[in-house]
Parts: sequence; C-alpha cells; structure tokens
Amino acid sequence: MNTSRLATMLLLSTALIAPTVAFAQDAQGTSADAAPPAADAAAPSVEQVQEEAPQEEAEVSIPGGEIVVTGQRDRNIQRAAPQVVSVLGTAEIARTGEGNIAGALGRVTGLSVVGNGYVYVRGLGDRYSLALLNGMPLPSPEPLKRVVPLDLFPSSIIASSLVQKSYSVNYPGEFGGGVVNLTTKSSPSEPFVTIGAGGSWDSETTNQLGYTYYGSSTDWTGFDNGQRDYTNALKTFFASGERLSSGNLDNVEIGKGIVNTRNGLIQKIPNMPGNGSLSLSAGKSFELGAVTLGVIATAGYSNKWQTRDVTSQTSVESDLADLQSNFRRVVTDNRVVVNAMLGLALEWDRNKIRWTNLYIRDTLKNTRLGLGQRNQTTVDYQQQDTAWYERQLIDTQLVAELKPMDGLSVDLRGGFANSQREAPYELGFEYVRTNVASDPLGQYFVNNLDGNAGRATVSFSDLNEDLWTGGIDVSYKVMPTVTATVGYAYVDTRRTSSRRDFQWRAVDLPDGVNMFRPDYLLSHAVIEAFDVNLIDTNEGNPAFLATLRNHGVYAKVDAQLTDTIQLDAGIRYEKAKLVVSPIQVFNDGGTTAAPTALNNDYWLPAATVTWSFRDDMQLRVNASKTIARPQFRELIYQFYFDPDTNRQYRGNPNLQDSQLTNAEARYEWYFDRDQRFSLSAFYKRIKNPIESFVALESDNFITSFANAPKADLYGAEVELQKYFDLSDWGGMWESRRFAVIPNYTYTKSKLKVQEGDQTSYYLAASTRALDYFRDGAPLTGQSEHIVNVQLGLEDTDKLSQQTILFNYASKRVFSRGLLNTGQPDVFEDPGLRIDFVARQGFEVFKKQVELKFEARNITGRRHIEYQQSGDNRVEVNSYDVGRTFALSASMTF
Repeated sequence: MNTSRLATMLLLSTALIAPTVAFAQDAQGTSADAAPPAADAAAPSVEQVQEEAPQEEAEVSIPGGEIVVTGQRDRNIQRAAPQVVSVLGTAEIARTGEGNIAGALGRVTGLSVVGNGYVYVRGLGDRYSLALLNGMPLPSPEPLKRVVPLDLFPSSIIASSLVQKSYSVNYPGEFGGGVVNLTTKSSPSEPFVTIGAGGSWDSETTNQLGYTYYGSSTDWTGFDNGQRDYTNALKTFFASGERLSSGNLDNVEIGKGIVNTRNGLIQKIPNMPGNGSLSLSAGKSFELGAVTLGVIATAGYSNKWQTRDVTSQTSVESDLADLQSNFRRVVTDNRVVVNAMLGLALEWDRNKIRWTNLYIRDTLKNTRLGLGQRNQTTVDYQQQDTAWYERQLIDTQLVAELKPMDGLSVDLRGGFANSQREAPYELGFEYVRTNVASDPLGQYFVNNLDGNAGRATVSFSDLNEDLWTGGIDVSYKVMPTVTATVGYAYVDTRRTSSRRDFQWRAVDLPDGVNMFRPDYLLSHAVIEAFDVNLIDTNEGNPAFLATLRNHGVYAKVDAQLTDTIQLDAGIRYEKAKLVVSPIQVFNDGGTTAAPTALNNDYWLPAATVTWSFRDDMQLRVNASKTIARPQFRELIYQFYFDPDTNRQYRGNPNLQDSQLTNAEARYEWYFDRDQRFSLSAFYKRIKNPIESFVALESDNFITSFANAPKADLYGAEVELQKYFDLSDWGGMWESRRFAVIPNYTYTKSKLKVQEGDQTSYYLAASTRALDYFRDGAPLTGQSEHIVNVQLGLEDTDKLSQQTILFNYASKRVFSRGLLNTGQPDVFEDPGLRIDFVARQGFEVFKKQVELKFEARNITGRRHIEYQQSGDNRVEVNSYDVGRTFALSASMTF
C-alpha cells in the first residue's frame, strides 16, 4: 500500500456505505406537531381565570393552585395571576412553528435560548432558571448541568408553558431569573387521532459534503444494537478495581478490540441526506358515571443532520496578536429524537387527578475532522474524533387537584424521574505532518502514538440521576377576599457520574506503520507486534456521587385588600444538604478530590402588590429573596471536556451558594380582547455569584468557577400584543386580522470586585478576587438587548396563519479571557435571525388537515464566538448556519 493511499484513507473509505435512513427529521421537530384547535383543546379545570376567548385553550398546572386553569372567558391568565407571568398556550406555540419548547420560549419577553436549549431569563445564566414539568422538578441528562435542556421537549406534548419572573414562595428557592413551568396535555374535549410527517432541507448540510462513521446498523433509530458494548477485556478491567498503572494487568490485551472499522473509520459523504419526522397523537374521554376519564398519548420520531465548518482559534497574548492554535474543523452531527407520552386524567365535580408518563431519548452521533497548526509553526495537525451520546429521560408524575369543600383546595404531587447519559467509545486521533524536507515522511501524516508526534485516546462516560419529588399545598378561603395557603415540598436527587480517559502509547513505531489509518493502527496485530500499551490518564477522580435533599415549607396569603389593591405575600423556609464526593473506583482507595458538603437553610420572603387603578390598567410591585446553588459538576475537582464548545472544564469544591435580592415594578394595560401593553423595570443584587474564569495550564485552556464578591443586574422590558381587524377590506379579508407582537428587553449587569475582596479556589495559592474577576465585567451569558417581533396574518374563522418572526440578541460574554494576561472576554454574537412560518388548515374527505411551511434563518446568520483587541480578532468557535426550509403535514381523524 503506497503512502498517498494511506493518507487518503484517513479521510475516505470505500469499504462502507452510509447507513440509509427511512425517515430523517429535523431534531427540532419541525414537523406538523400541533393538532388543529379542536384536537388540542383540553377539558375545563377547577379554577378558570381567563378573560378573552383564546384561539386555543391553555392549561397550566403549578404548585399552590393559584393558576390551575383551562381557558375561560372571564379572566386573562397574565392579568389575573398574582405574579408577573407570561403564558404560551397551544396557539402561541403553534404560531412560532417551533418543534421544541425551547425554540418557542425564545420568543417570550426577556428570554433567550443559549446552546442546546438552556433558557436565560433577563440575562441570567441557566443556573438562575428553574424548569418544572407539571409543577415538579426535572433531572438533567447533562454532565455539566443540573438544569434540564428544554430542547428535549417536543412542542407536540406541551399544552402550555408558563414563565414567571417574579418570585412567589410556592416555588423552590432556586429562583434567580425565573421559572419555566411546562404543562403536558391532558384530557381532550373531543376524541381525535392525528398523524403527521415532515421533512426539511438545510442549505449548509443537505446535499453538501459531510462525514460520518458506521457505528451500528440501527443508529438511525437512536438505539445501538450492541456494537458499542464494552469488550470482554474492558468489562473485566472495570470490574477488577485495579489501576492500569499498578503493573498487575495486561495493558496490551485490554487495549485490543476497542478501535475497529465501525467506530474508528470516518467516511466521507459527498451528498448529505435531508431531515424528516413522524408523529402520532391520540386522545379520548370516557364518561364513567359521574367521573370523566381522559386519555391522551403521543409519539414522535425525528432525525436531523447538521454539518458545521468551524473555525477554532486560541491566543495567549493580551493583544491577541499571535495565535497559539488555528484549526478548521468539519463537524457532522446526526441527532435522533424518540419521544412518547401517556397521560390519564380523572375528573369529577371540581376535582382532577392527572397521571403523566413521559419518555424522551435524544441521541447524537458526532463525527469531527480537523486540520490546523499550533505555536506559529508550519507543522500540520490532523484530528479525527467520533462519539455517540445517548441522553434519556423517563418521568412519571401523579398530581391531584382537589376541592373537598367550598373554599378549600388541596394539591398533592408526587413523581419519580430518571435521566441517563451514556457516551461509550469517544475516540480521538491526532496525526502530524512536519512539512520538513529533511524528514523522510515530512509530507505525510503520521501517528507515532507517543503523545508528541501523534496520539490516540478513548473515553467512556456514564451518568445516572434519580429524582424523587413530593409535595402538598393546602389553600383555604378564610374570607371572601382572603385566601391562605401552606405547603411542603421534598426533593431528593441522587446522581452518579463517571468518566474514564485512556491513551495508547508506543515506544517506537516503525515508519509506514505510523501512517496506518486508525482501525489498522490499533488493530490486534499492530498492538501485539509493537507492544502498544493502554494507559489511564484520569486515575485520580474518575467517578463521583452527588446528592441534594431539599425540604421546603411555606405560608402565603393572597388578599384583596381593597377593590383596587391585591396583596400576595409569604415566606418560605428551605433546608438543603448538597454533597458531592468521589466514588472509590480502585481497590487501593485514595482519591485526590475533596468532598464538598453544603448544608444551608434560608428564610426566603416574597411579596407582590397589584394596584388596579383602572378597569383595564394595573401596576405590580414585587420584592423577594432567592438563592442559586452550585451545580454538581462545578463542585468536584475533575477535568471534563465538552465537545459542543471544544472546552475543558474543572470544578471547584470551595463554591458557595449565591443569594439574590430581587425587585420589580410592572405597568400593564389590557386595552382590548387578546391585546395588551406592559412596561416593567427590574433590579437584582447577587451576593457570591458563581462565575467562570479561564486559566492556562500546560498550554491548555481550563475553564473553572469561583464565587465573585457580588454583582448587580438591572433592566427594563416592554411588550405589546395588538391585532388590527381587516374585515373592512371585504372579500378574502373579511375574517382576517393582522397581528403585531413585539417585545424588547434591556439588561445591564456588572461584577463588583474591589481590592481586598476574597474568593476561594481549591488548591490555589491566591484568594484575591481580582486575580479571577474584573470589576465591572458583565455576567456570563447576558445580552444587553433582546428583541422579538412577530408580524402575521390570521384567519379568525379557520386555521390560516402567515407569520414572520424577528429575533435579535446583542453580543454576550460566553467565556472569560485569560485574566492574568489582560485578555478580552470571549463573546457570542447571536445577531438578527429572521424566520417565516405559514400554517394552513383545510378538509380532505371530511378530515382536518394542516400544512405547515417554515423558512428558518432566512438571512443565513452565522454562529459567532470571538475575542477582539483592537484590529486583532480570534475566532474561537465560528461557523455558518444554514437556511432551513421545512414542509410538514398532519391529518386529524
């Protein structure tokens, strides 16, 4: 085999054929995932508080029972709620056309969606946001997060999403920016069966060049067929409790069979396939005497391909004049999402019991190929990575909303949820081309497996989290204008997480052999012949256990003090114990990570006064105290690589809770049916905010965390929802109206760091806060300006909508620059994104049919992460994002 053919086979194999996918779908679920209004309408609940007749009824279920509603004509949810809330019902979600709830929430005032579905409220990071499902917490399948990414939830299973930005004590105390409470669909008012299918085309991916690897024949389903099971030698090694460095194991034998043609050979696909989806939902109510039994079930499958041509650069200079590394990486992701939900509801008189069962599996098949240089040399480095990430969420919940007697309401909630993330065989290879004339192989890529002129690594990671929740809320109308509520909530979270990192090392590979493609380079024959050893690069702390047990009790009162003044006030007491400690993996014990235990309790007051000074206008004022706890991974001194951001992280066991003082004032004007205007101002003082910083260790950028002394955040929001009747135009316009729905959020934040301020970082020599943070720097993830605009035509008699959506977010700090060199921060610049969604309903053979057309990212806005100093600019993680065009259809029987 000649050398040019060897080099070519690193990129291309003609021995494999790309696995075909019968149905490939947009993982965002751009299929027709919203049933026509009659199918989605839910049966009335106990408390009904909506004034205008909505297009589709919104069901909301939260702890405490203030807004347990299904739409009615007497009150508007946002107006009647004692707090500042925004509600996305089925109609609002469908108007955006988004396939997952994270995308729809990105249209809400003050909200931005960052990364894979993490919601930032008013510029505060995801750590300050609380996500609930039917009023109960959710576990996260992400190693770096304790909050669940909301892009896991297809919009087809969600009846409504309530966003509350002002704190009330019926919610957990970890409430910095706000809470997002998702309510799943419940009892249908009419029986229905809806089937849907859709496809989409991405201008940067579909029919363009991409890469993949075989994996297994069932990868298109999102489930591996066993090809990624551990080898027998690995199973025996992991079970033994021995260290590879002990000398008691056969390191050569253990390293065999890990790399093969299925997982180590990247395949070039000249014409990438399109995306597609399938969905099915059905529901029916049964009258059982005085009791109504509602049954609703949904299932969905989606498959999406995305290719990114990423520019990834780093610099260690304060003025960014020289690049430490400069790489171009082509990344192809194949994301498969499978979801199912079964909901049962019993209703009688004014009582309701809901049992919800949810299953979501989100699988990502990741292939990366990179080429670049380091340290201003002419040496080329070619990197090849393959990975398979399985995320899974199983959740079962039982909620009882009872009215045993007039004036008394009792809510009972209990649930169990399990999340898992498995990433077997994360393989990484680096080949080196010296481009030196005196080197006999200087024009070829070689891998000597010595860590300098080539390397080969493999990682295995696993996460399992169990979450038990329970609670009771009792409300009693002590007098016609006063309702008192007491409640108790219990949350028990237990997470185990492990990551094992290994590297193959050879002493002296002969020329020719070091040019083999990965599956040949680490074949049985080469490993045996040249004594290629497997070494453990993370023997210190490969696994940890994290637990969080939280008891919360609260008391609150909702009182109509006068005809125009309403008071909602209460206090919550929370006691929580958070423990993160290493798990003993090896028989000889000994771990270097320090266990962390945070055992704190807090009194958290909150009060909102609403003054209805006119029939259609009101003013709200809110004040509260809340907290934010460190996330599990942040508390353990262990390295972790995030492939999405191409960054390496390490925790800090010395982190402490953050404490927030919140204040808000909001003016609201409900000037007509379905129409409103609001203007609000808010302020937050954060004590000990947890912020990231970047350090340089052995030429590697390490992101870690510490408590800054304090931070201030303030801003304002304005939103408008206005409809213009077009019936005067006559003809086709007689039943149409024009919708104008803009909102704007201004947010400003500053870290407050002064000389003499202290912080604590594990094993660090310095406790000087100014060594980690800059005074006046904005909080990570905070955009100063967020704008959303929806302009559309709607038919009030039938389903016909055409909506253009504008979304703009100004640049925000994504990561810190190297503070000891005075580097600028790394910024993400979301910019302006324009989408168009058209929905049209009609009848075929007396069956309801909906067609939906979507055009996303019409202007082709790029993803941009960069550093800039004067004219010098470093593209940290920038790539083109395709324009996406999708067409889907659903039919309801």
